[in-house]
Amino acid sequence: MEKKTTRVQLELPESSMERLKALREKTEASSYAEVIKNSLRLYEALIKEAEGGNQVYIKGKNGTEVSYRMIF
Repeated sequence: MEKKTTRVQLELPESSMERLKALREKTEASSYAEVIKNSLRLYEALIKEAEGGNQVYIKGKNGTEVSYRMIF
C-alpha cells in the first residue's frame, strides 16, 4: 500500500539551511525530508515526555547530568 504524502515548501533563513545541511551530512540522511522527519519524531517524543511531567537529561562523557529544559 502506498503512503499518501503532502508536499511542503519551506522558506528558511540561510543560517537554518546551513544547520539543515550540516545535520544531513552528520546523519548521512538521504534527503532533507529524512532529516526533518527524524527531527519531528524526536521533538514529538521530547514534548510527550515533558507533557507527562518528566524531565530530559543529557549525560556528559564525564558522567555529569544536565537537565534539558523544554520550551514549547
